[in-house]
Amino acid sequence: MELIRGLHNLRDRHKACALTIGNFDGVHLGHQEILKRLVEKARALHIDACLMSFEPLPQEYFSAQTAPARLTRLREKWCALERTGIDQFLCIKFNHWLADLTAEEFIKKILVDYLHVRYLVIGDDFRFGKGRTGDFKMLTEAGNQYDFEVVNSHSHCLDGIRISSTNIRQALANNQLETAEKMLGHAYQICGRVAHGDKRGRTIGFPTANIKLHRHATPLSGVYAVTLHGIGNHVLNGVANIGKRPTVDGHHLQLEVHLFDFDKSIYGEQVCVEFKLKLRDEKRFESFDILKQQIIKDSEHAKNYFAKQA
Repeated sequence: MELIRGLHNLRDRHKACALTIGNFDGVHLGHQEILKRLVEKARALHIDACLMSFEPLPQEYFSAQTAPARLTRLREKWCALERTGIDQFLCIKFNHWLADLTAEEFIKKILVDYLHVRYLVIGDDFRFGKGRTGDFKMLTEAGNQYDFEVVNSHSHCLDGIRISSTNIRQALANNQLETAEKMLGHAYQICGRVAHGDKRGRTIGFPTANIKLHRHATPLSGVYAVTLHGIGNHVLNGVANIGKRPTVDGHHLQLEVHLFDFDKSIYGEQVCVEFKLKLRDEKRFESFDILKQQIIKDSEHAKNYFAKQA
């Protein structure tokens, strides 16, 4: 899969494509069905399958502080998309120029002039252009005018509930990790590089792998039983805290993982943490000794959970 950063990096070989557009946050089972359909059509037409998305996401551009927490960062999205068979990931910077494009200009300048799109699969609730005036009907009419096919991506449901990034966020917020897992097709995970922290966990006998989140919000908060992947072929069990660490007056979101029966240095490693069970909410403790006693309880709770899963 080729990453194309910005419209200015499009070349003649990228034109005449099968295209879909969206945030694709989480690359959940509904997204995977859309992309499967896109790839199949692209192969039948002997053209490339392309996904267009944006950085920042439009909601983040217009309202950074109130935008929903992302399920996946760009790197995580890239890794998930690589498994879908699409040929190109076109990532466009969402800026003032793009925000000011009318729906008609978006169609003519981007879909027609830049991409020469031949096939477009999109949700019937998709809105685009300044003031969100563009819709599925307008795209269908444009397809007739500029000779490209427009089809509805259709919604995909699980137990009568639409599979969507919004509903996955809601499931995670409600501690319905199994529901989120069913919609995603895998346990919810956060990936990142292990970085040096303040090493306070060592002072109470619980060293942690610190993973920088690089995001303003997360769909999860609290203490969880987790598995960590990325250290060779090992799957390591542990307990993790995701939040701002109020006991040490933390101000930035951080993911800290204490691994059971593991004492190797893994600084700099790229790892993925899967969240299996929520143990409790994050809270402030009056002393490190009380915090230590609570971590002991959390660890025992997590170990009992993993023992039952074995």
